[in-house]
Amino acid sequence: MSDAPLSLTTSRRAFLRHGATAAVAIPAVGFLASCDVARSDAPAAPPHDPAKQAVPATPAATAPTLTAREKAERMDAMHEAGIKAFPAKTEGKGNVVMQPRLEKGVKVYDLTCAEIEWEIAPGKKKTAWAYNNQVPGPQIRVREGDRVRVNLINNLQESTAIHFHGLELPVAMDGVPYITQPPVKPGETFVYELTVPNAGSHMYHSHHNATRQVALGLLGAFIVEPKNRTREPKVDVDYVMVLNDGPHGYTVNGKGFPATEPIVAKLGQTVRIRYMNEGMMIHPMHLHGMHMTVIAKDGWDQPAPWKCDTLNIAPGERWDVLVKCNNPGTWAFHCHILSHAENDHGMFGMVTALIVK
Repeated sequence: MSDAPLSLTTSRRAFLRHGATAAVAIPAVGFLASCDVARSDAPAAPPHDPAKQAVPATPAATAPTLTAREKAERMDAMHEAGIKAFPAKTEGKGNVVMQPRLEKGVKVYDLTCAEIEWEIAPGKKKTAWAYNNQVPGPQIRVREGDRVRVNLINNLQESTAIHFHGLELPVAMDGVPYITQPPVKPGETFVYELTVPNAGSHMYHSHHNATRQVALGLLGAFIVEPKNRTREPKVDVDYVMVLNDGPHGYTVNGKGFPATEPIVAKLGQTVRIRYMNEGMMIHPMHLHGMHMTVIAKDGWDQPAPWKCDTLNIAPGERWDVLVKCNNPGTWAFHCHILSHAENDHGMFGMVTALIVK
């Protein structure tokens, strides 16, 4: 067998015949060195210029490294600031009880829908679509059997309508465009007239482009007191809590913490809370320090009251609960989907408090 080195023109057959022996004969360092042979077409290295000495890069300025305690103190300060600001003042208040005017025994409510700027939390303003310049819209409270007229005036740039959610009305008053009525176009007025049927905690809201219109604020509470009040619980505070989610974030009665409103009661008093979910997500509402007694769902009495401290409120649902305020203090009250209520900057969104004095 020839000991001659393989040339670049060695045939495949010759390579197979001599390759193994040649591979063993070539020192590893020689093989690695052969990989560094300069290509004839490679650009020549530029001549060395002493005047152009490499200047070492200046290290970038780095932020001082915080200790674990310093990081904790920064986070804690943000949490504390939010708590101390509660309840923070903001422009506008929603869910205000609306007084009707009487016309020949009919309770008349004028609802004008228009675009406004709404302050959700301190310094946080968003475009809203509102009834009578408030989010939620005015709270309507009537009695079972009342004759009611609602005049809807549309000052928006698109059509709308009102659906009275939970009320068992004649179909012509159900407020669903192209099913029960034409849409109320910009600049138009539509009159809803009804004899109030079933009692309970109900709602009213847009049912036209509802994903956008309701999320932006076209919603409100419609409370119907029963004719026969003998079965109604005796309460000291009757509080409506409208939940919503969407472009305004997670809100309670149109505001996000720390601008939410606390519920205030005296020791020994009973609070009735009427939950209403106008959003698109489930919100399990959790009260610290005391339990809730559930008495009604969607306006209908429960067969037997039952107790809980966290109550799941699904979209469209209304739940009525009683809280016996027997534990003094300021008690956190929030949605227990924690990303709706708290993060590293502190509490926000669906957080309020029950204050028992």
